[in-house]
Amino acid sequence: MKLFMVPLAPNPTKVMLYIAEREELGVAMNIEQIVVNTVKGRHKEPEHLARNPFGTVPALELDDGTFLMESLAIVEYLEAKFPETTLYAGTPEQIGKAKDLERIVDLRLGGPMGTYGHATNSPLGRPPEPEKAAQCLAAMQTPLDYLEQLLGDGRPLLGGDRVNVADCTMQSSLQFMRFVEADVFGDRPLLRAWDERYRARPAAQAVLKW
Repeated sequence: MKLFMVPLAPNPTKVMLYIAEREELGVAMNIEQIVVNTVKGRHKEPEHLARNPFGTVPALELDDGTFLMESLAIVEYLEAKFPETTLYAGTPEQIGKAKDLERIVDLRLGGPMGTYGHATNSPLGRPPEPEKAAQCLAAMQTPLDYLEQLLGDGRPLLGGDRVNVADCTMQSSLQFMRFVEADVFGDRPLLRAWDERYRARPAAQAVLKW
């Protein structure tokens, strides 16, 4: 299999962190990772559009030559393809809560973080949009409070003692925040401590560039 990605973008980074975490658990997926240079517009060229007609990354080429194009679908495919020591594990209730947490992070934080970054210091050269940035920052407060509250029971990671896909999703967006020199945590010491712990993990050290 081949993963077409770009290291900074949140969605590919989520998949890359997920793969690295699974490999730390001893799962050899043997997925070749290939950079698509979005700065040079390679994602809009016919070669990549044949993989992903939407011109986005990631794209996972399967063994039969077809492609998956959405980050969460790729993660769930790899969970099923390599069923040993998966990140989603435990009872149906535990798995349901783990997936719920990932969706909260992705939809309620990942989206606003991406928009906030482009509205304040866009790496694509977009003009600043202070009003949109303020709206995104306001939208992030409740989910950030929720995560801070979860960490209040002493858990080392967002989902508990074991790494969760939510950790990968959160860090993929935070890397983008660091790249655009934005800090959205505010006065949340538990989230800051989690951030330092996660970035010290071997998987994070192997994947994160910022």
